[in-house]
Amino acid sequence: MFPGFTLDEIDVDPVRLRVRHGGSGSPVVLLHGHPRTHATWHRVAPLLAERHTVICPDLRGYGGSTKPPETADHSGYAKRAMARDVVALLDALGHERAAVVGHDRGAYAAMRTALDHPDRVSRLGVLDGIPIGAALATCDARFAARWWHWFFLGQTDKPAERVINADPDAWYGGFPEEMGEEAYADYSRAIHDPATVHAMCEDYRAGLGPDRAADDADRAAGRKIGCPVLFVWSERDDMVELHGDPAAIWREWADDVRAASIDSGHHMAEEAPEALAAVLADFLAD
Repeated sequence: MFPGFTLDEIDVDPVRLRVRHGGSGSPVVLLHGHPRTHATWHRVAPLLAERHTVICPDLRGYGGSTKPPETADHSGYAKRAMARDVVALLDALGHERAAVVGHDRGAYAAMRTALDHPDRVSRLGVLDGIPIGAALATCDARFAARWWHWFFLGQTDKPAERVINADPDAWYGGFPEEMGEEAYADYSRAIHDPATVHAMCEDYRAGLGPDRAADDADRAAGRKIGCPVLFVWSERDDMVELHGDPAAIWREWADDVRAASIDSGHHMAEEAPEALAAVLADFLAD
């Protein structure tokens, strides 16, 4: 995987991130979603590396990165903490600013980086997601039925970890034929680690708590994302079905929003890497 890239562990105090980086040119950070690791980008990153320095970390709690201890408010897994990790990672690698692109849960970390650290983010890409605060504010029975895992993973009365750890393969799915042998092996190691499963649940608990609170506070204050934003959705997922025009939701958060769709299911970096890389390359070059 990742020909020509370097695999490192980088201290971004208080955590260490496992990071794959390579290429040359203006930097772009790619943030994976749940339940993947940075390996989900293995077909996209080399294409972008022809013109960019590409940085692919495992989010805190995921893959080979540090799993912070649980706290009562779940703030150790809040997207605000993940955003600080991104900024510290840029510092460690010597980059003043970068484009930040996130998929799924990574989209929320990318968004928070752009909001909290506008001087460090030149462009924001969000793939298959709308802001957590917006999703929860408009949650209806259809959303709850389709995205029930948000609430199962996010609640603490009957923690989800015991159910998931009983059979991680049945719970998470995934196949090496689709993901690639090495990427699947990396993912499989992660989902079979109970510490990673717990950390991923903490990510969702943070989503329902401090992440939603941060989004709601930004909306109340009229705060917006200042850099150009690209929203990309997969045509065989449920973004449009659930949200009508998801790009319109992003336009409430930023003045410069471009939108594109990819003919794929949810894991677009694995299912349609060339198409996704082309859309991202156009946005990054604009």
